[in-house]
Amino acid sequence: MLSNHPEIFRLSQSHLNTITTCPRKFQNTYLEQINLPSHPEYQEKQTLGTQFHLLMQQKEMGLPIDNLVQQNPKLKTWMKTFYDMSPDIFILNSEQQIFRESEHYRTWKLDNYLFTVVYDLLIADESQAYILDWKTYQNVPKSQKLRKNWQTRLYMYVLAETSNYLLDNISMTYWFVDSKNKINYVKLLYDEKQHQQTTKELKQILNNLNDWLENYQNNVPFPQTEQVKICESCPYNSQCQPQENQNNHQGINHDISNLEKIQEISISILN
Repeated sequence: MLSNHPEIFRLSQSHLNTITTCPRKFQNTYLEQINLPSHPEYQEKQTLGTQFHLLMQQKEMGLPIDNLVQQNPKLKTWMKTFYDMSPDIFILNSEQQIFRESEHYRTWKLDNYLFTVVYDLLIADESQAYILDWKTYQNVPKSQKLRKNWQTRLYMYVLAETSNYLLDNISMTYWFVDSKNKINYVKLLYDEKQHQQTTKELKQILNNLNDWLENYQNNVPFPQTEQVKICESCPYNSQCQPQENQNNHQGINHDISNLEKIQEISISILN
């Protein structure tokens, strides 16, 4: 049984994307923290993505970045490409802006869950709020796929719940600095319909999660996805069998997020 005084669970967009893709993968990743080796090429891309985010943060803070950029031709190209695409983003002291912060951190609590978001850049004026996110992978997802992703949904939802901005005045723009095509950014607008739908789905996810966590403490594993194609590319595929009976749980790690900032999550695999 769960404690009569349940702890606060921390959830991010990564958790939501995982649990809605496959609850069992959520169990393996966040409860049991099964670490699997990353492919070297993937790890290299992750490192580059992290470095680019750090460069953007340093530039936003007014710190010098020339030496860092010169050390990596790829980063130098990305910075130039981004500046050519949207030089206005680099203007730090616009008279209309009343708020501007890189790596802006916000939380919002629902029941016993604390939702956490980290915006690459948040810019706001008297009436509009703009969330900006940097992506360093080459394939630009379609806007509909981006809109369904929990990064988009949670980021705009939390801003709406923690500010006084009208829903129609909140937007999120993804910038793709290594895009192979002419589409370098995707801007998504927000509205009441999206907000209500997200509220409904979040409550359903949390209801399910409460049940699964209680069952898990009684040695009942989280359910698996019914979409077999997802299993084919899942790193836990070899360990996860449909008829398995897991009786050796080590208990729940209540800080299931560790709040790690994963810079790049390929939306193409989050179907």
